[in-house]
Amino acid sequence: MNSRTKGKRGELEAAHLLQEYGYDARRSQQYAGINNDADVVGLPDIHIEVKRVEKLNIDEALEQAIRDKRANEIPIVMHRKNRTKWKVTMIFDDWMELYKAWETQNG
Repeated sequence: MNSRTKGKRGELEAAHLLQEYGYDARRSQQYAGINNDADVVGLPDIHIEVKRVEKLNIDEALEQAIRDKRANEIPIVMHRKNRTKWKVTMIFDDWMELYKAWETQNG
């Protein structure tokens, strides 16, 4: 399977996973990063970069998400290797912002 096909499958997997949690997520219509669109859309204010590879340069992937995000978006990378669960990587300050918002609502 070529990398483009695997990337598309990864984006569809990530979108379906978010749908299982009740979000109206879908693969965006972007092509190879044109328009700086997220790979998957459906989480407001979150820019989702999807990587479905065996060897991932996470810093490079996160930099891509940061570079491509809109001003109000938090960049994240959803990623996984074969036979592993999905993971999310993000900047610590962004995670703390989300956690503090959650804590305020649930504390």
